[in-house]
Amino acid sequence: MNLVWKLLRQHISVPQFAGFFFANLFGMLIVLLGFQFYHDVVPIFTAEDSFMKSDFMIVNKKIGTASSISGRSNTFSNTEVDDMGEQAFSDKIGKFTSTEYKVDANMSVNGVPVLDNGEISFESVPDNFVEVKQLSDWKYTPGSKVVPIILPRIYLTMYNFGFAQSHSLPKISDGLIGMIDFQIFVHGNKKQAQFKGKVIGFSSRLSSILVPQAFMDWSNNEYAPGQQTEPTRLIMSLKNPGDQNFTKYLDKKGYEIENDKLNAEKTTYFLKMMVTMVMVVGLIISVLSFYILMLSIYLLVQKNSSKLENLLLIGYSPGHVARPYQLLTISLNIAVLIMAWIILFFVRNYYIGIIETLFPDMEDGSMLSTFVVGISLLVLVSICNLIAIRNKIASIWKRKE
Repeated sequence: MNLVWKLLRQHISVPQFAGFFFANLFGMLIVLLGFQFYHDVVPIFTAEDSFMKSDFMIVNKKIGTASSISGRSNTFSNTEVDDMGEQAFSDKIGKFTSTEYKVDANMSVNGVPVLDNGEISFESVPDNFVEVKQLSDWKYTPGSKVVPIILPRIYLTMYNFGFAQSHSLPKISDGLIGMIDFQIFVHGNKKQAQFKGKVIGFSSRLSSILVPQAFMDWSNNEYAPGQQTEPTRLIMSLKNPGDQNFTKYLDKKGYEIENDKLNAEKTTYFLKMMVTMVMVVGLIISVLSFYILMLSIYLLVQKNSSKLENLLLIGYSPGHVARPYQLLTISLNIAVLIMAWIILFFVRNYYIGIIETLFPDMEDGSMLSTFVVGISLLVLVSICNLIAIRNKIASIWKRKE
């Protein structure tokens, strides 16, 4: 083997193999990075809300220029709610209830004020539309000074990415909501009271602060008796989410569903399409590098053809003669894969730090699937290399027979 290698290693072109190495490294890195990035980011857009089932729809009336000018109300009357509930596609339906009194709040994190006596509003939905791990967390007893609340997740994002960075405060994840101190002040019916808000979590599907229906009913009756505003939004579940009659009904009535879920699906689709295009470019570069390597090996074989012919004539088998070139290509492929993994590790650490700033509750993924993809590409490319080299040596042997 050493003697064969000493004879055949002459005429090796270092620039040609260096060209293959960096071209293959570039292509392999693009493929693995695209695959890893997709698997790291997609769960952010496809994660289901832990407080509300994904098949619940939030319906509101379309607000356009014409309706704004005409002053047409965007609230739902009882007749409209009953009509929607009687449709064949409807499973169950509920109303969003708003506070009829003034609410101010102070919010601080770790003793630092985030919201100082700002006016807010609460909403509630029937409790059977809210899912919490422990029902006792979402229970309110009239007269109690502690009120469970669910905050929109956009609050958390705005705090972590804006306020926390500028004030050198710790970032908050779902597991650190105990750091939030939420004080509530209500005014109405010539009364006022102070409550403590107990934040039990964040919701990606809500745009308002949610409180239990029991607190909403009691507080409206206590601080705004006799006042009742028609709901502007409805929450409902469908017997069949794919029922076309539902979308036809929405179009006919001028209703629409809140499009947070739809936007997430669109974002996921375009992300998938973009990553696929990037990975295709990486694969094309890898294929081109494969041809560079094969061309280099063929030129090397051609330059050493007389030596190869002599080795075959004195008794060396085609497989024995081909082995030095095969080991050379496998070594290069392994070096490319290891280098690609090392670069990918540092690049991933960089962008994961940015993503965790925006989404601190993001689950920590792994690179295991990318390792499997890299090894699969290594095995596939190496097998193609081995077959091509063996066939080239065999053609020289057959010519001499």
